[in-house]
Amino acid sequence: MELTEDDVLEILKLFKQSKFDFLQLQQGERKITVSKGGFVPTDTETVAPVAPAPQAALARAASVPPSKTEVAAVDPGLVPVTTPMVGKFYSAASPSDPPYVEVGTQVGASATVGLIELMKVFTSVKTEMAGVIEKILVTNGQFVESGQTLFLMRPDGGKGPG
Repeated sequence: MELTEDDVLEILKLFKQSKFDFLQLQQGERKITVSKGGFVPTDTETVAPVAPAPQAALARAASVPPSKTEVAAVDPGLVPVTTPMVGKFYSAASPSDPPYVEVGTQVGASATVGLIELMKVFTSVKTEMAGVIEKILVTNGQFVESGQTLFLMRPDGGKGPG
């Protein structure tokens, strides 16, 4: 059984309404991890397994994002722009609009660089500082995890930190 995008969103909705603080589904190297309030299990805690069919479908919907350490290793002068939540990433307000940013776009502090949609509710992804978008790490319509790096930007209009 293959889950649709609506099935995945429904699972996320049910998780949000549940008493659980953490959900991790994995198949091979792909996984989706969702937590409430920044909860992360310790090494001694175990994560309960989930039935194989939903696990496989959810794993296809979300691939493992690079860690912040891996991203920082690319260029120490670049700053990650991360997603505030799990959901579907959109690079523009509508399909007919141009993307908010492209590689080389100069952005100000608190500039909207994308949208995350979850259950038909859209949340803006904003920058924390002014700079230039150097790399785009996601594609339009891609499922993303909370805290996943979407863009790498060079602060201060490309002058670097300091």
